[in-house]
Amino acid sequence: MKKIKYYSFLTFVIFITGMFSMSCGEKKTDITQKNDNVNQKQMTTNTTQKVDTTQPLTENESDTVIMETSMGSMTIELYSKDAPLHVANFKKLVKDGFYDGLLFHRVIPGFMIQGGDPNTKSGDRSTYGQGGPGYTIPAEIKLKHEMGSLAAARLGDAANPKRESSGSQFYIVTGNASHLDGQYTVYGKVIKGIDIAHKIENVKRDAMDDPIDKVVITKVSFAR
Repeated sequence: MKKIKYYSFLTFVIFITGMFSMSCGEKKTDITQKNDNVNQKQMTTNTTQKVDTTQPLTENESDTVIMETSMGSMTIELYSKDAPLHVANFKKLVKDGFYDGLLFHRVIPGFMIQGGDPNTKSGDRSTYGQGGPGYTIPAEIKLKHEMGSLAAARLGDAANPKRESSGSQFYIVTGNASHLDGQYTVYGKVIKGIDIAHKIENVKRDAMDDPIDKVVITKVSFAR
């Protein structure tokens, strides 16, 4: 009887240990898949944007922008020397007011927050992550992903072997994203207000990592 009780107890311990290990493994795998697929839902057009980087800066234009959101403001420095095409395009969109009123449509704690999709102005969440201005930007892959890095989203390699960037969608790194180094174009960095990005990444979200309550980019403007 003692042996039977001992083996029953041992079986119970093994069962519990196995269940715990499976749960941890599934959670880790799930996060990895989301990280790898962060930009698979993207724009379907593939026309390369030709941005004129020779135009002089206007009086109110600089390499520093302020991104105001419904949860606070972030100051972002743009790296025009390292990614001139991306910065020129981003500045154009800022001047046009393109980003004003768009949402952060994908947030993953410990990884990144993503926005810049004009589809988010509609009420159809199933289209979030698929929109853009109708063109892509040639890759300028050079810089590494650091905390606060601003980088361009894009279609995956299968559909986009040249790794051209979305014309408007971007993400801000809020954790470890070193596995994206050499794959995506980094063209700026949050130099003030990274705490706001951390607040945004921790909002409640649905199964698609879309914030349940809207997180709005109210305005993006040049710092003076």
